[in-house]
Amino acid sequence: MEGKMIGPGPYRATKLWNETIKLFRGGMPLKRHWAYFRSYDNSFTGSEAVDWLHELLKRNHNFGPEVTRYQTLQLLRKFMKNHVVEDVKGRYGKEDFEDSGQVYRFPPTSPLKPLPQRTPVSENCDLPRLIRWDDYEELPQPEKIPMKSLILNSETWNKRHSIAIGEVHECKIIRRSDITPKQVDQIWKKMTIAHLQRVLGLKTMDGVLDPKHVNAKHIIHNVFSVNKTGIVIVKNKAEDMPYWVLSAMKCLANWPNGRETKQPMYPGFERDVLRTVAEYFQRLKEPLLTFQLYEVFVNILSLLQQKEVAAEALQVCSLLLPPANRRRLQLLLRLMARVCQNPALPPLNDAIATRTLMVQTFSRCILGSAEEVDLDELLATKLVTFMMEHHDSVLRVPSNLHRHVDDHLSHLRRVQIKYAGADTDASLVSPSYCRKISRAEFEEQRVSSSQGPMQELLEGLIADTELSAKDKRKRLKQFQKSYPEIYRRRFPTAESKAAVLPEKAPRLKPQLMLLTLKKPFQPFQRSWSFRT
Repeated sequence: MEGKMIGPGPYRATKLWNETIKLFRGGMPLKRHWAYFRSYDNSFTGSEAVDWLHELLKRNHNFGPEVTRYQTLQLLRKFMKNHVVEDVKGRYGKEDFEDSGQVYRFPPTSPLKPLPQRTPVSENCDLPRLIRWDDYEELPQPEKIPMKSLILNSETWNKRHSIAIGEVHECKIIRRSDITPKQVDQIWKKMTIAHLQRVLGLKTMDGVLDPKHVNAKHIIHNVFSVNKTGIVIVKNKAEDMPYWVLSAMKCLANWPNGRETKQPMYPGFERDVLRTVAEYFQRLKEPLLTFQLYEVFVNILSLLQQKEVAAEALQVCSLLLPPANRRRLQLLLRLMARVCQNPALPPLNDAIATRTLMVQTFSRCILGSAEEVDLDELLATKLVTFMMEHHDSVLRVPSNLHRHVDDHLSHLRRVQIKYAGADTDASLVSPSYCRKISRAEFEEQRVSSSQGPMQELLEGLIADTELSAKDKRKRLKQFQKSYPEIYRRRFPTAESKAAVLPEKAPRLKPQLMLLTLKKPFQPFQRSWSFRT
């Protein structure tokens, strides 16, 4: 009974809670047990429940193999508090669930949580429409300058070879009004939310993200105010982490090279440094992913099997964080990854592996809800594990979103030429009128649309008396090469061509002139040699 995968959507944490209860009540083996000098049918011990539920959660795709036995025990204690289970005397709530031989049972009714009803968020309540080409100001038109009409003759054809010249409608140049910084903020906000919705595969963000909680200034700061390694730069030092915390994180992340020479060195020093860092993050008023974005990050959990999609969703969603929270998150995840990958670092706990210790220590500092949700610890463990293992990519600025916004802003700032009767922007018209045609149809349309002007051009070339016969033959040969069909219809036979253009006169070969020699030819005679 591994259960079904709860996909992204509103109230995913509540759906996971109800799904876990159904699996636990429907699959937990029930036996007869003795307690308090009598037997109880359809019951189970605390240890049996922990064993069975732990294996179930590790096999379930909604949670994964990172679930520990202690987390399973904590979940059963929440079950006890919410009357999902009770002891054989009917006690629950204040009683604590024990991992022992104590006997428990299910109550007659199953306390599933109802899904809360939330008023749908209107798309236009906080997200203004994107500015369009309709919002433009017309540029002042220059006075009309008289221009000589274009005559299709051999000269113009030579300059515009193989171009069909047709009628050009009256046009005007328009430009957009200057885009204000407020409009730029609105574009970044709306396109970021739309991109996140597309990555999550949701039809609407109702119940997942309230647009009122999205600050466009945070998005723009997180995109542009970063250093070479991608860490957010905080201009206000009062919002940054204290120096002693940054120093402790640097010491632990670069151990043993990061330790300053003035710092004391004693057995267990690295554990005290970790405790110092953990206490700082545990005292924060809210998790690093904030209470407002809890539902969004819980929905990303359903995409973790698709690593590239999940990484892109985390990239976009992390842009919504305040810059100081995002900087803390980047530095903490980098610290956790380096500690887990550092073989020179001594063990930080005698009973728990370093990787498990990092996740258990900081998971609730990263993800949590304003009102305590029963699966917070399990969900935080799974998300933080993924983010720690892929910290280099999950908090990177999403290049696709950045490129789309830049292209859109460039499109809006561009000067446009509008023709008479064209009141709509071609880029906004649906391309439903387009139809794919074959190459043969394309060639047929190309030839038929250009035949009229080309025939007039050929007749003008033939009738041009200013061209010499040599130049005229050259132009006709070039025309024949470019438009063979039109040329063949005009000159179907050699006689028709000869009637228009006389054939060249045959060239006479010059007579061979014999050179007259002054002296008759004499054979070569060898002269005497002066050699001795």
